[in-house]
Parts: sequence; structure tokens; C-alpha cells
Amino acid sequence: MWILRGSHDTEALIFRLVNGTSKTVGRAPAADFKLDAALVSRVHCRITADHEALSVEDLASTNGTFVNGQRIGTQRLLDGDRLKIGRVELTVEQVNH
Repeated sequence: MWILRGSHDTEALIFRLVNGTSKTVGRAPAADFKLDAALVSRVHCRITADHEALSVEDLASTNGTFVNGQRIGTQRLLDGDRLKIGRVELTVEQVNH
């Protein structure tokens, strides 16, 4: 399992992904993970989880998706990486059970 952890205003943000799943992130009600924050597109990116890593794909967002400070199209995410969507930064954590 993977966790994306960050903070948005004063609320703690935690998104959980089970291996083998794929989730969209954005402001739209249809997004799997809703992130109503500045500079976040309605459907901003897609995150896919497997046993070894997460992968993130920017879905033609207006303001881009960033991994460790670099704008990406598609990128593999490992434990400890920083994913920035709009002004929200999330840290990737792998949880072993």
C-alpha cells in the first residue's frame, strides 16, 4: 500500500492507494481524490500503484504536475518523493504489511 501525505491549509491530507489501483486527482466531483486547492485542474493527474512504485501521469493540467521540483508528463514515484499538484505538496510513503 502507498500513502500520499501532505497538508492543505490546516487540515491533514492523506490519500491511500492499494497496489494494483489507479486513481485520478483533481477538483472535479468525479475525481477519485478530490483536491480543491489553488492551481489544481478539474482532473489534474492519474496515480497508479504497484508493489514497487507509484506512477503519476499529468492529464493535460493547466499548471502542471511536479515531482521533486521538476515538471513531468509521466513519472515513477518512489518512497520519499515529493509530488506537487497546484500548490499542494504530497510526500510518497510506502507502507509494508
